[in-house]
Amino acid sequence: MDAQLDALARRTGHWLLERGWRLATAESCTGGWIAETVTAIAGSSDWFDSGWVTYSNAAKMRQLDVPASALDTFGAVSEPVVSAMVQGALTHSDAQVAIAVSGVAGPSGGRPGKPVGTVCIAWGWPDRPVRSTTFHFDGDREQVRRQAVIHALEGLLLADTPANSVP
Repeated sequence: MDAQLDALARRTGHWLLERGWRLATAESCTGGWIAETVTAIAGSSDWFDSGWVTYSNAAKMRQLDVPASALDTFGAVSEPVVSAMVQGALTHSDAQVAIAVSGVAGPSGGRPGKPVGTVCIAWGWPDRPVRSTTFHFDGDREQVRRQAVIHALEGLLLADTPANSVP
């Protein structure tokens, strides 16, 4: 793992341990990269609960209870869908916080309104509203996916600031 992801995963683990929380992930375009990043840290079993890679729409519906209507209306790469994914991860885990990601990593798959590099990320807690954001990353497939991992973890750390903001 590269130094930036390692440092970010360690900060995430420390942040979760301070709160006594466990993390769940629901990933599509990142293919489990968030879960891999955090579980590369020794001791992560103290703060990481579970992760899902739900690449297909059918898996999103079956494993995370994403409504077909949300997929039909908004598409897999949308804030309503990642919000549903994060809720599903919380429902099906013992985690107190969850991250969900869906996007168009490329090199193909982009379309008007959702070009390659479009990534939606959501953060959720059982006791407050889900937060979601859409990003537009530059670069090739690996660069888009890596940026999604970084923003997902940084967004979690920033979500606890007084403004309760995300990047």
